[in-house]
Amino acid sequence: MAEKISVKVCLGTTCFVMGSSNLQELIETVPAKYGDKVEVSGVPCLGLCSIDWEFSKAPYVKVDDEVIKEATVEKVLSTIDEHLKK
Repeated sequence: MAEKISVKVCLGTTCFVMGSSNLQELIETVPAKYGDKVEVSGVPCLGLCSIDWEFSKAPYVKVDDEVIKEATVEKVLSTIDEHLKK
């Protein structure tokens, strides 16, 4: 069986203020949709906005090693679908 897909939602201050609080519904949506194929977790900070603070595209989510900028629930679910096809 393939490894679980890892979804990390950044809950750092910038991402949280920029909308990652809205992504918390992934914690309920993902298990219902994908079962145990996908694991969702909140992380204190992915450190991504500090790379280019002025043009930050928060909130950030990582699906395995792929970074999603300006993440929405729809973008994250779409990316998970792509990863499951691999």
